[in-house]
This record gives sequence, structure tokens and C-alpha cells, in this order.
Amino acid sequence: MSENKITKNPEMIIAVSALFVSLVTVVISIYSAHIDRTYSRASVWPRLEVFRSHGKGFFEYGVTNNGTGPALIKYAKIKDNNKIINYWNEIPMIGNFTQSHIGTRILPSLATINPIKLTGSVSAKMVKIDENLTIELCYCSIYEECWVIDRSNNPTPVELCTINDADRFLQ
Repeated sequence: MSENKITKNPEMIIAVSALFVSLVTVVISIYSAHIDRTYSRASVWPRLEVFRSHGKGFFEYGVTNNGTGPALIKYAKIKDNNKIINYWNEIPMIGNFTQSHIGTRILPSLATINPIKLTGSVSAKMVKIDENLTIELCYCSIYEECWVIDRSNNPTPVELCTINDADRFLQ
């Protein structure tokens, strides 16, 4: 009998309706905020790719950001025959080269840097050296979402870019 009074009471129907509308509004607001955050992250998502280029008389490595936002490069790690190197001149027979810093920098969207470029006869030697060279970069978005990439160009998400200082490529 008391149930009939609640459902027949206009004030109670209005109160329950207002509560229901409020709950639906809260759910929609939370979902909308989630979508906005996801869109914001996607609009500044970096995507680094490592490449090499060589031809008659030149050899170079390049790193390009094909993403939609800047890449905060936290570290570079380079190995020659599984031996950590900290500077390009630690590679035997590398000769003269031009370099750009790759370790801790910001690479804007659609920008490319060349960590090393060789010209002349030494460039042919570098093609052979390249077979045993590994390059690893760890980078983050401005939202601190981080990835590790190597020359396979398959980014792997990581919680944080951490490296032993002895393994850091200093250049």
C-alpha cells in the first residue's frame, strides 16, 4: 500500500526522474572527459622511425618523427658487435663524419635529424659496419607516454625511459 503512495505521489516521481537524469548526465560527462583526454593524447602522439641511407660516396642514419606531436627523446643506446659505444668515433675505421646530437632532445612532428653522416670512401666501409650496429631510442610524448624503438621501427610501450648511465650514447 505504501508503494502505491510513492508511485502515485507526483513529487516523488519528479524526484526519482531528476535523480535518474542527474545520474545519466554524470555518466555522459565522465565518458566525454575520457574521450577528450584520449583525443588530446592522440593529437600529440609522436612516432619515431630510424632509417639509413647510402649511395655513392655517402652514408647516413636518420631519425624522423612521423607522428602528430613532438617526441621527447630521453636516451639513445648504440651497440657495435654487441659492445656498448658512447661516441661514434669508438667504431673502428669510421673516419671523418658529421654528427647531430640524438641523446636528449626534442624532435618536432615531421622533422628529421641525421645522427651521423659520412662522405667519401669511408661511407662504403660503413655499409659493412652497419650490419653489426644496433640503435635503440627511448622517447615520450608530452603526456609522458613512452616507447622504445630500434631499427625494426616497431615501438614498444614502456612505463619510463630508464638506462644505466654507462650504456647511454653521449655523442
